[in-house]
Amino acid sequence: MRVSTPARPIGDWLDDLSSASPTPGGGAAAGVAAATGAALIAMVGHLTIGKAGFEDLEERMGALVERADAERAAFLAFADRDAEAFEAVMAAFRLPKETDDEKNARTLRIQEAYEGAAAVPMELAARAVDLMELAEDATAMGNPNAASDGYSAGALLFAGALCAIANVRINAAGLKDGAKATALTEACDALRQRGDALLQQIEEAFLLRLSA
Repeated sequence: MRVSTPARPIGDWLDDLSSASPTPGGGAAAGVAAATGAALIAMVGHLTIGKAGFEDLEERMGALVERADAERAAFLAFADRDAEAFEAVMAAFRLPKETDDEKNARTLRIQEAYEGAAAVPMELAARAVDLMELAEDATAMGNPNAASDGYSAGALLFAGALCAIANVRINAAGLKDGAKATALTEACDALRQRGDALLQQIEEAFLLRLSA
């Protein structure tokens, strides 16, 4: 179920999110949070382009806006993909299990679905953390009047990454292949550490703009 369309505002999607239905859930919310962060990066860029004193940043801010807009669309797509991936897990659990062949086929399908359900939020988390670097640029170099928006972008991207990481971990816990589960967990740990460091850098950049 798509997050938002011209005929279906975000409020309707939030109604779906608050319902008893398991989808959309935390993974989809991660995509929306990250998309909001990307939109704020673009906002800072737009508020910098064409402003006196920032002429030397025109090209860089233009590239920043272009990438942020592209990532925003990608994150919204991830929100939809996450719901689809979880629905595949539920469908696998509904498969028949009367015979040994059916049980084996069901187990295989469940494991494949878990892997797919972990892969989507893992990619979302990685891209959200990557984009935090752009949030730092927006905060440190963009229009200082929008520095809080740059910081907010970084915070929302990290929040989206953390939510996505939680979804990776819960799906990895269902994997019977210990090596795959461990690899996913270690990748999550690395992303968390990098996100922590980037958020600290973004906050430092924000505080510097306040004191300038």
